[in-house]
Amino acid sequence: MHKFLEATAGQYMTRAVQTVTRDTTMRELERMFDDAGFNAFPVRENDDVVGIVTKFDFLKCFAFTPSRIVPGYDELLSRTAADVMTPEFIYVDPATRLTRVLQLMVDHRMKSIPVLDAGQRLAGIIAREDVMRALQRCTDGRASPTG
Repeated sequence: MHKFLEATAGQYMTRAVQTVTRDTTMRELERMFDDAGFNAFPVRENDDVVGIVTKFDFLKCFAFTPSRIVPGYDELLSRTAADVMTPEFIYVDPATRLTRVLQLMVDHRMKSIPVLDAGQRLAGIIAREDVMRALQRCTDGRASPTG
């Protein structure tokens, strides 16, 4: 368990991150969530991460109350990532200890967290599965981290 206490986001994060732009439509997001199997996509504008769009953000559009008029399905799928993304999001840097990453995930019920470098550029993303892999490898001597 001591190895896990020293492990960092940079050691276990996924480096090849699929991103979207503000103009990505809900229809495209629906396909991407289905094809990629990811829970979230960072939203990029040039080299900056300007938000994150999660499956929860996607599904929120379809939750209606008596006070909301129900738009058509095609109209909803024409909305963009900018319409549904979370612009103020939690992120970590590569040196953040996995114990802190895990605490953020638990406290905020997050499935994945973007990893930004010192220049605030996207370095990767760390998901629950990455933390679980780190726990396995750090506690039973399996192979070294990959990403």
